[in-house]
Amino acid sequence: MSIKQKLKNFNELVVFEHSIFSLPFIFIAMVVAQRGWFGFKLLILGLFAAISARNFAMAVNRYLDRDVDALNPRTKNRPSVDGRVSTKEMLVFIVVNASIFILVAYFINTLAFILSIPILAILAIYTIFKRFSALAHIILGISLGLAPIAGAVAVLGSIPTWVVYLSIGVTFWVAGFDLLYSLQDMEFDKENNLHSIPSSLGAKKTLALALIFHTITILFWYLYINESALHLFGYLAIIFSAIMLAYEHYLVRKDFTKIDRAFFTVNGYLGFIFFILTILDITIYG
Repeated sequence: MSIKQKLKNFNELVVFEHSIFSLPFIFIAMVVAQRGWFGFKLLILGLFAAISARNFAMAVNRYLDRDVDALNPRTKNRPSVDGRVSTKEMLVFIVVNASIFILVAYFINTLAFILSIPILAILAIYTIFKRFSALAHIILGISLGLAPIAGAVAVLGSIPTWVVYLSIGVTFWVAGFDLLYSLQDMEFDKENNLHSIPSSLGAKKTLALALIFHTITILFWYLYINESALHLFGYLAIIFSAIMLAYEHYLVRKDFTKIDRAFFTVNGYLGFIFFILTILDITIYG
């Protein structure tokens, strides 16, 4: 097998492009913490940290979920299931990315290094958690919610209050859209005794809970804007996010076949626009 094909298989395994969900918020936190440009060193280290952490989490998920994925029509053709990426290759990939993350954290600062192992542990338990608890959606949210905290720690070496608000908002944002995404597997989860909120509560209550989660998201992002002393463009980021989340719920409630569009497109734009508006606010107001 050619190197190009092998890289393509690993890309399909962890879906590198979906880093768009975590990358904007780690850099939002870094820009706000620095009140401007934080330098090329932290940019490079931040990229390596975010990508290696996500690669680690996704590879652990794919490795541990091989048995379940083989039964699900939506996931049975993943490289981890059909043999295009072997179990040995996945384990090596997991160890390499964990090592990169810890090494990068060491070069950032002491607190980042101290937190690197606990962060990897949280990232790894999502797959295990969903075997026995429907709260796995929250664990996934926490996993991505750690991104802005990591960004603030990289710049400040501490965890200010504003980034806690930002992170809680991200946690409920991700948990909310994961609830919507999980509606696709509601019947499969029931049949295979997998724990998820949709399989426990049904579609109607899941939609209502996702809306509650996203309302909490907007509330905490509003607290974040106030605490971080952002101005007009910060509040515009909140308004834009509320509109995009409302549109996401509209798409899913109208037609469950729109879930992929809501999950990937809408949420991808939300993070990117939030980042751009943050840069504008810091650039204009300082």
